[in-house]
Amino acid sequence: MGDLDAIVSRSIPPEPWAEGEKIPWNEPGFSERMLAEHLSQLHDAASRRTETIEAQIAWIHDELLGATSSRVLDLGCGPGLYAGRLARLGHAVRGIDFSPASIRHAREEAERDGLEVDYEQGDIRETAFGDGFDLAMLIYGELNVFTRDDALAILGRAAAALHPGGRLLIEPHQYSAIEARRDAAPRWYATESGLFSDRPHIVLEESFWDEARSVGTHRWFVIDSETDAVERHADAMQAYTDEEYIALLEAAGFSEVTRRLDWPATDEQQDMLTAYEARV
Repeated sequence: MGDLDAIVSRSIPPEPWAEGEKIPWNEPGFSERMLAEHLSQLHDAASRRTETIEAQIAWIHDELLGATSSRVLDLGCGPGLYAGRLARLGHAVRGIDFSPASIRHAREEAERDGLEVDYEQGDIRETAFGDGFDLAMLIYGELNVFTRDDALAILGRAAAALHPGGRLLIEPHQYSAIEARRDAAPRWYATESGLFSDRPHIVLEESFWDEARSVGTHRWFVIDSETDAVERHADAMQAYTDEEYIALLEAAGFSEVTRRLDWPATDEQQDMLTAYEARV
Protein backbone atom coordinates (compact mmCIF):
# COMPACT_ATOMS: atom_id res chain seq x y z
CA MET A 1 0.00 0.00 0.00
CA GLY A 2 1.07 3.60 -0.47
CA ASP A 3 -0.09 7.08 -1.44
CA LEU A 4 0.01 8.91 -4.76
CA ASP A 5 3.72 9.66 -4.29
CA ALA A 6 4.31 5.97 -5.01
CA ILE A 7 3.20 6.63 -8.58
CA VAL A 8 5.22 9.80 -9.06
CA SER A 9 8.40 8.27 -7.61
CA ARG A 10 8.10 4.90 -9.37
CA SER A 11 11.20 3.48 -11.03
CA ILE A 12 11.29 3.62 -14.82
CA PRO A 13 11.92 1.08 -16.10
CA PRO A 14 11.08 -1.34 -13.29
CA GLU A 15 13.44 -4.11 -12.31
CA PRO A 16 11.88 -7.38 -13.53
CA TRP A 17 10.24 -9.36 -10.71
CA ALA A 18 11.31 -6.74 -8.11
CA GLU A 19 7.80 -5.32 -7.57
CA GLY A 20 6.03 -8.66 -7.32
CA GLU A 21 6.37 -11.94 -9.10
CA LYS A 22 2.81 -11.99 -10.41
CA ILE A 23 -0.62 -10.50 -9.80
CA PRO A 24 -2.05 -11.72 -6.46
CA TRP A 25 -3.57 -15.03 -7.54
CA ASN A 26 -3.46 -16.41 -3.99
CA GLU A 27 -5.14 -13.43 -2.27
CA PRO A 28 -8.63 -14.68 -1.34
CA GLY A 29 -10.66 -11.74 -2.68
CA PHE A 30 -8.65 -11.48 -5.87
CA SER A 31 -8.86 -15.22 -6.46
CA GLU A 32 -12.67 -15.12 -6.11
CA ARG A 33 -12.91 -12.34 -8.69
CA MET A 34 -10.46 -14.13 -10.98
CA LEU A 35 -12.50 -17.34 -10.73
CA ALA A 36 -15.39 -15.55 -12.41
CA GLU A 37 -13.04 -14.62 -15.26
CA HIS A 38 -11.86 -18.24 -15.58
CA LEU A 39 -15.45 -19.43 -15.94
CA SER A 40 -16.62 -16.66 -18.28
CA GLN A 41 -17.62 -17.61 -21.80
CA LEU A 42 -17.29 -14.00 -23.00
CA HIS A 43 -13.51 -14.05 -23.47
CA ASP A 44 -10.34 -16.17 -23.31
CA ALA A 45 -8.40 -13.83 -21.03
CA ALA A 46 -8.11 -16.10 -17.99
CA SER A 47 -9.09 -19.53 -19.32
CA ARG A 48 -10.19 -20.57 -22.76
CA ARG A 49 -13.83 -20.92 -23.65
CA THR A 50 -15.43 -24.33 -23.51
CA GLU A 51 -15.34 -25.07 -27.24
CA THR A 52 -11.55 -24.74 -27.39
CA ILE A 53 -11.02 -26.63 -24.13
CA GLU A 54 -13.10 -29.54 -25.40
CA ALA A 55 -11.02 -29.70 -28.61
CA GLN A 56 -7.79 -29.64 -26.63
CA ILE A 57 -8.97 -32.33 -24.23
CA ALA A 58 -9.82 -34.58 -27.18
CA TRP A 59 -6.34 -33.90 -28.63
CA ILE A 60 -4.60 -34.71 -25.34
CA HIS A 61 -6.69 -37.86 -24.87
CA ASP A 62 -6.10 -39.18 -28.40
CA GLU A 63 -2.72 -37.77 -29.47
CA LEU A 64 -0.74 -37.88 -26.23
CA LEU A 65 -2.48 -40.53 -24.13
CA GLY A 66 -3.57 -42.89 -26.89
CA ALA A 67 -7.12 -42.95 -25.50
CA THR A 68 -5.74 -45.11 -22.67
CA SER A 69 -6.31 -44.56 -18.96
CA SER A 70 -3.25 -42.64 -17.75
CA ARG A 71 -1.86 -40.62 -14.84
CA VAL A 72 -1.76 -36.87 -15.55
CA LEU A 73 -0.12 -33.99 -13.66
CA ASP A 74 -1.83 -30.66 -14.41
CA LEU A 75 0.41 -27.79 -13.24
CA GLY A 76 -1.43 -24.50 -12.90
CA CYS A 77 -4.73 -26.35 -13.17
CA GLY A 78 -6.94 -23.36 -12.35
CA PRO A 79 -10.55 -24.32 -11.58
CA GLY A 80 -10.13 -27.82 -13.01
CA LEU A 81 -11.35 -27.13 -16.54
CA TYR A 82 -8.89 -29.65 -17.97
CA ALA A 83 -8.34 -31.93 -14.99
CA GLY A 84 -12.04 -32.60 -14.50
CA ARG A 85 -12.62 -33.41 -18.16
CA LEU A 86 -9.60 -35.72 -18.25
CA ALA A 87 -10.92 -37.49 -15.15
CA ARG A 88 -14.27 -38.01 -16.88
CA LEU A 89 -12.37 -39.80 -19.66
CA GLY A 90 -10.90 -42.22 -17.14
CA HIS A 91 -7.56 -40.59 -16.36
CA ALA A 92 -6.16 -40.23 -12.84
CA VAL A 93 -5.30 -36.54 -12.45
CA ARG A 94 -3.37 -34.47 -9.93
CA GLY A 95 -3.91 -30.71 -10.24
CA ILE A 96 -1.91 -27.97 -8.51
CA ASP A 97 -2.77 -24.27 -8.55
CA PHE A 98 -1.91 -21.12 -6.60
CA SER A 99 -5.49 -19.80 -6.36
CA PRO A 100 -7.59 -20.85 -3.34
CA ALA A 101 -10.89 -20.01 -5.08
CA SER A 102 -9.96 -22.02 -8.18
CA ILE A 103 -8.98 -25.07 -6.15
CA ARG A 104 -12.15 -24.80 -4.06
CA HIS A 105 -14.26 -24.66 -7.21
CA ALA A 106 -12.40 -27.60 -8.75
CA ARG A 107 -12.87 -29.72 -5.63
CA GLU A 108 -16.56 -28.87 -5.38
CA GLU A 109 -17.12 -29.80 -9.01
CA ALA A 110 -15.21 -33.07 -8.61
CA GLU A 111 -17.25 -33.98 -5.52
CA ARG A 112 -20.51 -33.08 -7.24
CA ASP A 113 -19.68 -35.20 -10.29
CA GLY A 114 -18.15 -38.09 -8.36
CA LEU A 115 -14.67 -37.57 -9.82
CA GLU A 116 -11.54 -38.61 -7.97
CA VAL A 117 -9.13 -35.78 -8.77
CA ASP A 118 -6.24 -34.93 -6.44
CA TYR A 119 -6.32 -31.13 -6.21
CA GLU A 120 -3.83 -29.17 -4.11
CA GLN A 121 -3.46 -25.46 -3.60
CA GLY A 122 0.19 -24.51 -3.81
CA ASP A 123 3.01 -22.78 -5.63
CA ILE A 124 4.35 -25.15 -8.29
CA ARG A 125 7.85 -23.95 -7.47
CA GLU A 126 7.51 -25.53 -4.02
CA THR A 127 4.67 -28.07 -3.96
CA ALA A 128 5.60 -31.75 -4.30
CA PHE A 129 4.48 -33.15 -7.64
CA GLY A 130 4.56 -36.88 -6.90
CA ASP A 131 5.83 -39.35 -9.46
CA GLY A 132 4.90 -42.06 -11.92
CA PHE A 133 2.90 -39.80 -14.25
CA ASP A 134 2.37 -40.50 -17.93
CA LEU A 135 1.86 -36.83 -18.80
CA ALA A 136 2.71 -33.51 -17.17
CA MET A 137 1.18 -30.35 -18.60
CA LEU A 138 1.73 -26.62 -18.08
CA ILE A 139 -0.35 -24.72 -20.62
CA TYR A 140 -1.70 -21.29 -21.58
CA GLY A 141 1.53 -19.33 -21.16
CA GLU A 142 2.13 -20.01 -17.48
CA LEU A 143 5.80 -20.99 -17.88
CA ASN A 144 6.82 -17.45 -18.85
CA VAL A 145 5.82 -15.83 -15.57
CA PHE A 146 8.76 -17.51 -13.86
CA THR A 147 12.42 -16.52 -13.95
CA ARG A 148 14.69 -18.69 -16.09
CA ASP A 149 16.05 -20.43 -12.98
CA ASP A 150 12.57 -21.14 -11.60
CA ALA A 151 11.32 -22.33 -15.00
CA LEU A 152 14.25 -24.71 -15.30
CA ALA A 153 13.62 -26.03 -11.79
CA ILE A 154 9.90 -26.56 -12.45
CA LEU A 155 10.63 -28.41 -15.69
CA GLY A 156 13.30 -30.51 -13.99
CA ARG A 157 10.85 -31.52 -11.27
CA ALA A 158 8.23 -32.28 -13.92
CA ALA A 159 10.74 -34.57 -15.65
CA ALA A 160 11.38 -36.35 -12.35
CA ALA A 161 7.61 -36.78 -11.83
CA LEU A 162 7.22 -38.70 -15.11
CA HIS A 163 7.92 -42.36 -15.56
CA PRO A 164 10.50 -43.27 -18.25
CA GLY A 165 8.96 -42.48 -21.62
CA GLY A 166 6.45 -40.08 -20.07
CA ARG A 167 5.52 -36.90 -21.90
CA LEU A 168 5.44 -33.21 -21.16
CA LEU A 169 3.07 -30.72 -22.80
CA ILE A 170 3.87 -27.04 -22.37
CA GLU A 171 2.30 -24.06 -24.11
CA PRO A 172 4.45 -20.98 -23.56
CA HIS A 173 4.30 -17.56 -25.18
CA GLN A 174 6.07 -16.82 -28.40
CA TYR A 175 8.93 -14.35 -28.11
CA SER A 176 7.11 -11.71 -30.16
CA ALA A 177 4.03 -11.82 -27.93
CA ILE A 178 6.05 -10.78 -24.87
CA GLU A 179 8.28 -8.38 -26.81
CA ALA A 180 5.08 -6.54 -27.79
CA ARG A 181 5.05 -5.02 -24.31
CA ARG A 182 7.70 -2.68 -25.73
CA ASP A 183 5.04 -0.92 -27.79
CA ALA A 184 2.09 -0.98 -25.37
CA ALA A 185 0.95 2.54 -24.50
CA PRO A 186 0.13 3.46 -20.89
CA ARG A 187 -3.60 3.40 -20.14
CA TRP A 188 -6.04 4.03 -17.33
CA TYR A 189 -9.65 3.27 -16.51
CA ALA A 190 -12.14 3.84 -13.70
CA THR A 191 -14.65 1.26 -12.51
CA GLU A 192 -17.14 0.66 -9.72
CA SER A 193 -15.62 -2.79 -9.12
CA GLY A 194 -13.25 -5.05 -10.98
CA LEU A 195 -10.56 -7.66 -10.83
CA PHE A 196 -8.37 -5.76 -8.36
CA SER A 197 -11.07 -4.52 -5.98
CA ASP A 198 -14.76 -4.74 -5.14
CA ARG A 199 -14.72 -1.01 -4.35
CA PRO A 200 -14.75 1.93 -6.81
CA HIS A 201 -11.20 2.47 -8.06
CA ILE A 202 -8.95 3.75 -10.82
CA VAL A 203 -6.35 1.57 -12.51
CA LEU A 204 -3.19 2.92 -14.17
CA GLU A 205 -1.23 0.50 -16.37
CA GLU A 206 2.12 0.61 -18.13
CA SER A 207 4.38 -1.92 -19.84
CA PHE A 208 8.12 -2.21 -20.38
CA TRP A 209 10.54 -4.35 -22.38
CA ASP A 210 14.05 -5.23 -21.14
CA GLU A 211 15.96 -5.94 -24.35
CA ALA A 212 19.09 -7.25 -22.64
CA ARG A 213 17.24 -9.85 -20.59
CA SER A 214 14.28 -10.46 -22.94
CA VAL A 215 11.78 -9.72 -20.18
CA GLY A 216 8.50 -7.84 -20.49
CA THR A 217 7.06 -6.23 -17.34
CA HIS A 218 3.51 -4.97 -16.83
CA ARG A 219 2.68 -2.73 -13.89
CA TRP A 220 -0.67 -1.74 -12.36
CA PHE A 221 -1.40 1.03 -9.84
CA VAL A 222 -4.83 0.62 -8.25
CA ILE A 223 -6.17 3.78 -6.58
CA ASP A 224 -9.11 3.48 -4.18
CA SER A 225 -11.49 6.32 -5.13
CA GLU A 226 -12.62 6.91 -1.53
CA THR A 227 -9.33 6.73 0.38
CA ASP A 228 -6.75 7.48 -2.36
CA ALA A 229 -4.85 4.43 -1.09
CA VAL A 230 -2.60 2.97 -3.80
CA GLU A 231 -1.80 -0.68 -4.42
CA ARG A 232 0.95 -1.63 -6.85
CA HIS A 233 1.02 -4.91 -8.74
CA ALA A 234 3.42 -6.09 -11.41
CA ASP A 235 4.22 -9.16 -13.39
CA ALA A 236 7.27 -9.99 -15.46
CA MET A 237 7.37 -12.47 -18.32
CA GLN A 238 10.51 -14.13 -19.64
CA ALA A 239 10.63 -14.42 -23.43
CA TYR A 240 12.39 -17.28 -25.22
CA THR A 241 13.10 -18.06 -28.82
CA ASP A 242 12.15 -21.45 -30.20
CA GLU A 243 15.78 -22.56 -29.88
CA GLU A 244 15.87 -21.37 -26.27
CA TYR A 245 12.73 -23.35 -25.40
CA ILE A 246 14.29 -26.50 -26.81
CA ALA A 247 17.55 -25.85 -24.92
CA LEU A 248 15.61 -25.19 -21.69
CA LEU A 249 13.69 -28.46 -22.01
CA GLU A 250 16.83 -30.42 -22.79
CA ALA A 251 18.62 -28.86 -19.80
CA ALA A 252 15.68 -29.99 -17.61
CA GLY A 253 16.14 -33.61 -18.73
CA PHE A 254 13.79 -33.87 -21.70
CA SER A 255 14.48 -35.14 -25.19
CA GLU A 256 12.58 -35.54 -28.45
CA VAL A 257 11.30 -31.98 -28.17
CA THR A 258 8.65 -31.32 -30.82
CA ARG A 259 6.75 -28.14 -31.63
CA ARG A 260 3.13 -29.29 -31.98
CA LEU A 261 1.54 -27.11 -34.63
CA ASP A 262 -1.55 -29.35 -34.56
CA TRP A 263 -2.42 -28.27 -31.00
CA PRO A 264 -6.00 -26.90 -31.24
CA ALA A 265 -6.25 -23.17 -30.60
CA THR A 266 -7.88 -20.12 -32.10
CA ASP A 267 -5.95 -18.11 -34.69
CA GLU A 268 -5.36 -15.35 -32.15
CA GLN A 269 -3.97 -17.80 -29.60
CA GLN A 270 -1.73 -19.46 -32.19
CA ASP A 271 -0.19 -16.04 -32.86
CA MET A 272 0.69 -15.72 -29.16
CA LEU A 273 1.41 -19.25 -27.91
CA THR A 274 3.18 -22.38 -29.11
CA ALA A 275 2.81 -25.94 -27.83
CA TYR A 276 5.79 -28.21 -27.28
CA GLU A 277 5.82 -31.92 -26.55
CA ALA A 278 8.85 -33.60 -24.98
CA ARG A 279 9.76 -36.96 -23.45
CA VAL A 280 11.91 -38.22 -20.62
